[in-house]
Amino acid sequence: MSSSAAHPRLATAGPPRRRLRLSWGDERLRGIVWQVLVVGVVVSVFWWLWQNTVHNLEVRRIATGFGFLEREAGLPIGESLIPYNPTNSYLRALTVGVLNTLKVAIIGVVLATLLGTLVGIARLSNNWLLSKLAGFYVEVIRDLPLLLQLLFWYTILQGLPGPRQALTPVEGVYLSNRGMLLPFIEWNAAHWWSLAAMVLGIVLTRLYAREMRRRQYADGRPRKVWPAGLALILGLPLAVWAAFGAPFTPDIPALRGFNFRGGITVSPEFFALLIGLVTYTAGFIAEIVRAGILAVNTGQWEAAEALGLRRGEILKRIVLPQALRVIVPPMTSQYLNLTKNSSLAVAIGYQDIVSIANTTLNQTGQAIEGIAIIMLVYLTISLSISLFMNWYNARIALVER
Repeated sequence: MSSSAAHPRLATAGPPRRRLRLSWGDERLRGIVWQVLVVGVVVSVFWWLWQNTVHNLEVRRIATGFGFLEREAGLPIGESLIPYNPTNSYLRALTVGVLNTLKVAIIGVVLATLLGTLVGIARLSNNWLLSKLAGFYVEVIRDLPLLLQLLFWYTILQGLPGPRQALTPVEGVYLSNRGMLLPFIEWNAAHWWSLAAMVLGIVLTRLYAREMRRRQYADGRPRKVWPAGLALILGLPLAVWAAFGAPFTPDIPALRGFNFRGGITVSPEFFALLIGLVTYTAGFIAEIVRAGILAVNTGQWEAAEALGLRRGEILKRIVLPQALRVIVPPMTSQYLNLTKNSSLAVAIGYQDIVSIANTTLNQTGQAIEGIAIIMLVYLTISLSISLFMNWYNARIALVER
């Protein structure tokens, strides 16, 4: 028996590490020297840029810092999710810009995902006309610059008739050059509590479904989840709403004078930006979905068809869950692109963070601080999207045993 077999630690130990030699012929020494030089050059460049910037600001007597955020903005903003008026500070104005950016990004991601998934599935349809129309949509929409599409949609919306001749596609819905008017309800505390009860019902339903699935794995007896889910997701919010007196006052838009009053208004700027971002991003998502579905082995389709399942059931229960492992990573890039592309809103007058920050730096002269705020906002949003999508991708990934 050899000595290595007699001593397991010696058998698993790697080769001895070479000592660092103070010679240019040593590869490790050369690597350390080059890394030190690169880091030194990068630090020197940044130090030079910083000193040059500080010197130029002092010569032009431009004050630095973020103290301007507490000053009165005097900046009119057309639409905001929180109360705002021009007498508020620049900080609140920038907060409104961040919320406007998040609003179009969140709604855009949801709608682009739905539209892109439908178009991607349509491209694989056995219906020749549907497949060709989906392919035509993808090829055209991806080849046109997004800025041109935004200007196109905004021009169309601006060309709609005025409020007195507004289009009425559905009763209570009006479409004019002032935007789209939709019926709404007068929101109060009861509706907030009902919304919270619905969120709680969704969480409890998921926990209940998980427990029922665990019991089914244990004894093989399937259990229905939908009755409890229906009671928790719909019954619980309705009970909370009724406990608060069941308030329901519809706010229907109506023409009064030269404009509409009541309801909820979707501005032409927001509407054009949303349509442009959704249709453009959906073209790329459609190709990602199509590639993910094609990545699933055709034997999965054949086996499911042999069991008598319909194509819709095969797609929903067998193919798409497997295709998600291919779809999610590139989909993350499209979500990031949609969020960053929303900065083009400044071209059609939608006041997002870029538009408000640009106006702020023009009024205050704090250009460096304004650009830094824009960079910080988009960096935070992008990192948040990446973290969430990476977490979701890890949950659906195959786990090796």
